[in-house]
Amino acid sequence: MSSSAPVAEPESSPLPSLAELRAELDGLDDALHDLLMRRAAVVERVAGLAARGKVPFRPGREAAILRRLLARHSGRLPRRALVRLWRELFAATTSLQNHLSITVSESDPAFGYTAAAREHFGALTPLRVHRSPAQAIAEVSTGAATAAVLPLPAEEGPPQAAWWTTLLHQDEPRLHVVARLPFWAPRPEGAPQVQALVVAAAAPDPSGTDRALIGLELLPDLSRARLAAAFSSAGLPPIGILLRRDPQATHGLITVEGLLTEDDQRLAAAVEGLGRPTLLGGYAVPLEGET
Repeated sequence: MSSSAPVAEPESSPLPSLAELRAELDGLDDALHDLLMRRAAVVERVAGLAARGKVPFRPGREAAILRRLLARHSGRLPRRALVRLWRELFAATTSLQNHLSITVSESDPAFGYTAAAREHFGALTPLRVHRSPAQAIAEVSTGAATAAVLPLPAEEGPPQAAWWTTLLHQDEPRLHVVARLPFWAPRPEGAPQVQALVVAAAAPDPSGTDRALIGLELLPDLSRARLAAAFSSAGLPPIGILLRRDPQATHGLITVEGLLTEDDQRLAAAVEGLGRPTLLGGYAVPLEGET
């Protein structure tokens, strides 16, 4: 009867010690820091190519970057944490290109608009708070601030709340809506719940998934249905229509898919016989998804 030698059990690899894991994390931190410094150096080169005096931040470009990163994201790091990290990174590197400062029109008793501005533009970005939209817009007009965070337009409310109607008559500098806040949903507990628009002295840049805002001075008796039919017939079906009927004038704010240019023939066709349109800008469609 033959006998066989016992089969040796494979040696198991010892688990790494806490010290070894911490050393690995230190190496990763150094690598991340090296990449951050490299990114900042590239941003400075971009700043050297940009036109002098140009508004430095590009909300559409930032939105496109976040969408791309979230599409490739995996693992247990929360998606909203990734957004927060990159929002701080955007704020820091934008300030390398030119001075970045934000002004806020605060009407929320819980200071939600200020919190939303901090969330989007970074904890260290200079920020001033005003009681009225007109004060915040004036700071952007004079160049004292890069952008203003303003409450989302509504059909009701005091006349000063209809801040967007002032953009219909402003020529130099021409102000546009360039972003919508917050950019991330669903909102976690404790996060600001307000909705806001961002105005700057620059046209919005495309993100790939955008909406445009069109302002109109209208005849007092013009109906919402007629306005919707006119835009739909011109190939610009409205996503939203806001009608502001004040004693002095009636204004409309139309939201459509995609960014538009001033010479878009669909815009001229949509408002023919209805009123004088002004392209107020647009914004990247905010993200929705898992936290």
